Amino acid sequence: MSDGSRQRLIHVGETADGADLQLPVVELLTGRGFVTGKSGSGKSNTASVIAEELLEAGYPLLIVDTDGEYYGLKEEYEMLHAGADEECDIQIGPEHAEQMATLALEENVPVILDVSGYLDEDVADELLRKIARQLFVKEKKLKKPFLLVVEEVHEYIPEGGGVGETGNLLIKISKRGRKHGLGIVGISQRPADVKKDFITQANWLVWHRLTWDNDTKVVGRIIDTEYSERVSDLDDGQAFVQTDWTEVDVRKIQFRRKRTFDAGATPGLDDFERPELKSVSDALVGDLQQISERKDREQDRIQELEAELEKKQQRIETLEDDLASARDVSSAARQMADALQNTDTIQSQLPGGGEDLRRLHEEIADLEAERDELEADLDARDDRLEHLEEQLADRAAEVDRLRDENRQLRAVVRDLEREERPERDVDDATAGADESDTDADGSGIVQAGGDDIEFGYTPVDADAASEPDTVAEPGSGVADEERDRTELLETQGIGERITRACEGSQCSRETAVAVLRVFARHGPLETAAVAARVDRSRVAVQSLVSELRTDGLLERSGERTYALADDVRADLPAAAADE
Repeated sequence: MSDGSRQRLIHVGETADGADLQLPVVELLTGRGFVTGKSGSGKSNTASVIAEELLEAGYPLLIVDTDGEYYGLKEEYEMLHAGADEECDIQIGPEHAEQMATLALEENVPVILDVSGYLDEDVADELLRKIARQLFVKEKKLKKPFLLVVEEVHEYIPEGGGVGETGNLLIKISKRGRKHGLGIVGISQRPADVKKDFITQANWLVWHRLTWDNDTKVVGRIIDTEYSERVSDLDDGQAFVQTDWTEVDVRKIQFRRKRTFDAGATPGLDDFERPELKSVSDALVGDLQQISERKDREQDRIQELEAELEKKQQRIETLEDDLASARDVSSAARQMADALQNTDTIQSQLPGGGEDLRRLHEEIADLEAERDELEADLDARDDRLEHLEEQLADRAAEVDRLRDENRQLRAVVRDLEREERPERDVDDATAGADESDTDADGSGIVQAGGDDIEFGYTPVDADAASEPDTVAEPGSGVADEERDRTELLETQGIGERITRACEGSQCSRETAVAVLRVFARHGPLETAAVAARVDRSRVAVQSLVSELRTDGLLERSGERTYALADDVRADLPAAAADE
């Protein structure tokens, strides 16, 4: 990230004297925050405003939504809405945890983790715990500024009750996540119910209106006793703000209203109309669905094996009963055989004499043969059952082995892409614009699905990078004009600034040149229009546009609209600015 981006500020409201309140991006992304206030006082609106500003600047984040009220952000921003409800983009479970963390950190995909729809609270708790652990582990290597927003944080780290495994992990992130680039902000309407270890670790706090005595006492202990009374008189959206990075200890702030749809508003008598929401890549959702389908197939197979095992067990019990009956018959036959040894007595008792004796001997032999067959059948069933159990164990081991191989292959791919980076880098700026896209540090982005062009961080061939409506006819000079325009961008003293912007946004130089060319041709545009023209995702282009603006190549010409800076446009001849 460039030095300029480290100093970037976002506007979230106004102070009591009418001055703009601006918060530093890096402190928000990597710090420890706490936002509180009673229901309706504006705490969720404040969290949404901060989220809007970070998304507008091109920074992804992950929001743990406990009440299903953050999907309104999708009205303006491409976010992955994941949870258990059908309204979500994808239904996920704990088995998706690693993939979700990869999408958020490595693919720059903003995520709304909606845990409100899980009927089993243990499943929702396990899902959050595994995703948070994956974020913490991955950030040890990536060191990338990233914010985890947790609504109703008192449910995970209560003051009075026991803190579970998930709560301990959130506390660990608040204490140790900052040095890895992982920040966290907890939101609660009852500060008295939140473990004080979490609140005292925060380096920025927002106190909206509170009226319960237990809650106002917390304000008095953390800020000062005078604020324990003043906090109950705050209007909607007003708050006392504490930050470690300002000389003023406490400021009274009026936060602005969020721009996106307010899904958390109290229902009224008016008809509720769900806004049109932006969707994420179908390929991205498809990759997550493959995980779900694979899990379903594995579960179905386990159920089949369990059903088959149950049938075998029932058959064994039947055979054991038959064998017991056969043994009883065999015992009776032996007793009869012993009695038959006294021939004189038997012959005197049996009407048929010797003929009846031979018949009884034959029946005894038949019964003993049947007993032997039953015992052999039971032994065979036991062998079959052991074989099935071994097969089940082998399948489980194979699944574990394939998962390990998958992780190893991902590591190998990343290593190979790092090795190939030096060979692809060239000093010439024009040649650099023709090379394939890579990350700023040389490592490839591991995609969850979709094509390479979709996320804006992967190689694109020369044909795909060119404008779709530009056709080079023999002798027409269009190709020379394109080359001249690119060389002009590289030779007017802005090459170094383009390089810094690429490093800060993790986009390729070719993407940066293409974006500048679009602004040169078409004038002021919104990020979505630019993303469509260069065939990149809006999140990637917004990050690049923010860096280009920081380095003075672009300037904001209106709300969410950007254009070439005046000094850059002045250096461009008319031919470079026209279509």
